[in-house]
Amino acid sequence: MKVAAVLLGLLFVLVGVPAHAETGAHTYPDRFSLPDGFQPEGIAIGPGPVAYFGSRATGAIYQANLRTGEGRIINPGPGTPSLGMKTDSRGRLFVAGGSGGNARVIDTRTGEVLATYPLVTGTSFVNDVVLTAGAAWFTDSANPALYKLPLGVAGTLPKEAVRVPLSGDIAYATGTNANGIAPTPDHKALLVVQSNAGKLFRVNPSTGAATLVDLGGEVLTNGDGLLLEGRTLYVVQNRLNTVAVFRLSRDGTSGELLRKLTDPRFDVPTTVAAFHGRLYLPNARFTTPPTPTTPYDVVAIRRH
Repeated sequence: MKVAAVLLGLLFVLVGVPAHAETGAHTYPDRFSLPDGFQPEGIAIGPGPVAYFGSRATGAIYQANLRTGEGRIINPGPGTPSLGMKTDSRGRLFVAGGSGGNARVIDTRTGEVLATYPLVTGTSFVNDVVLTAGAAWFTDSANPALYKLPLGVAGTLPKEAVRVPLSGDIAYATGTNANGIAPTPDHKALLVVQSNAGKLFRVNPSTGAATLVDLGGEVLTNGDGLLLEGRTLYVVQNRLNTVAVFRLSRDGTSGELLRKLTDPRFDVPTTVAAFHGRLYLPNARFTTPPTPTTPYDVVAIRRH
């Protein structure tokens, strides 16, 4: 048995184990490619080891198998952006439509558009979305409002969206305003990061009143996608190539910085989703001029 073990060890040395390999029941790559020229922005994962990415160029939706890193386009897009996105347990993908001023709901099995909601006319940048127990909520980086899709019994989609104006501590200015969105740990309110101000707000979903979250002086410069797990909030700071990790109070009124995560493979990551102890982030490469042949990829890091 000892000889066999030694020979097996030598075989691994000679053949080589991929740098991305993990021991255990499954092996997942910690980096994989998206289509050239895709210009990714949003990511959603699940149910299961399946990820979805949206193109800010065409609005195309790319589906990838996290076990292999391989994927395919399931929807060609409307020609306007697909930005933040979330999946639900019913196999639906909720997509923020960026400058298209809309929200779309897509069947993840077929790629069919189940519904499209015009949220705003004129200048807009519908940037991100979060799913709560009874609604899908969308941010708009150009207009001080959230947009709500109330979900009915068994998740029935509504006929139209509801506009909830933002008020209180948040003040819109030039640049990217409200961006990433997540629930508070107690699920009684919403958290919204304002990119240009580097601030995090707790928003009352009934009134739209925003209250500044006390982060102990931490500034969330270039704050983008948010991910809440329990009382841990991950904040992607895109052009800083950093993920700031906070421990929040239950009501989301305050938070303490735990650590900052970075990786040499980051190239302006925008949003984040979690699976099997890892955080997956698409590299948007905002500082690289996009062309039809520009390569894009996704990197995975450990949560800690």
